[in-house]
Amino acid sequence: MAAAFSSQFRLSITKALRDQLAEELKKLTPAPLTRANLVKLGQQAVEEKLTSRSGVYQLYQQTPGRDEQELVYVGKADQPLASRLGNHLVKISGRRNISIDDIYFKCLYVAEDFSAVSPEKLLIKLYKQDGQIPWNANGFGNKDPGRNRDRTVLKANHFDVLYPIDLDRSVTGLSTTERPLGEALKELKEAAPFNFRFQERAAIYKRALVSWPSSTLTMDEALRFLAAHLPTEWQIVAFMGYVIMYQDHRVQYPSGFRYYRGSKVLDRDPKLKAPGKVVEDGEEDDEDASQLGLDIDVA
Repeated sequence: MAAAFSSQFRLSITKALRDQLAEELKKLTPAPLTRANLVKLGQQAVEEKLTSRSGVYQLYQQTPGRDEQELVYVGKADQPLASRLGNHLVKISGRRNISIDDIYFKCLYVAEDFSAVSPEKLLIKLYKQDGQIPWNANGFGNKDPGRNRDRTVLKANHFDVLYPIDLDRSVTGLSTTERPLGEALKELKEAAPFNFRFQERAAIYKRALVSWPSSTLTMDEALRFLAAHLPTEWQIVAFMGYVIMYQDHRVQYPSGFRYYRGSKVLDRDPKLKAPGKVVEDGEEDDEDASQLGLDIDVA
């Protein structure tokens, strides 16, 4: 309609939702990402009898030299908000070059009816326009990549490269009672401050009996102990963001930086790609499909 006295009105429900979400989040004060605060968050949902425990949230980082906390990530939780934020707490707590004491959060419970419009994507688009939320473009929100992506070469600006796992982090509550290796593996997986993935089935899991030398060990000590009880064709590999254990005949992975092979521990410099956009969960990466085969390391 080109006439000066008339026009066309288009109602944008998604824009209205985005702006209202951003405005409501702006009213909130960031709180430290601690277990105590997440317990309070869960109690709030119970006390207010919320029908939906899902929602959207923001993560902030307090960095030296800055008066204000920086908005670094926007996410959603289809599971209870407290659970999703708890996953982030554990992930960040097990990393180097970053402290969980510097991480804060805000969140909003959102009715299930709005999940179909992906409210977090609306917020991400809004904040990216202002150059905010750097962690939404560096792989922070990605979960365990799975066996098929263990060959991936990370970009230099990937979250796992900037903040690699801390193998000197202690795990507590390990049982010193002798038990099958498989049970010890499950115990360590539950206690580890980052993902520890291992081969699902193996005869040695039932055949080998082990007992942790102490109820408290660093992850490095625990992995050294496990490796010493594995047959020759097995190895444990520490990647920048997680650890794996497989009967893979001592393959060398592009992004592996520490290899536990029997009594030997070998450090390697992981390969890196140039900085760039990091593929998030649910996206496709053409480069991954063209990764070269694994290199065999006989050391």
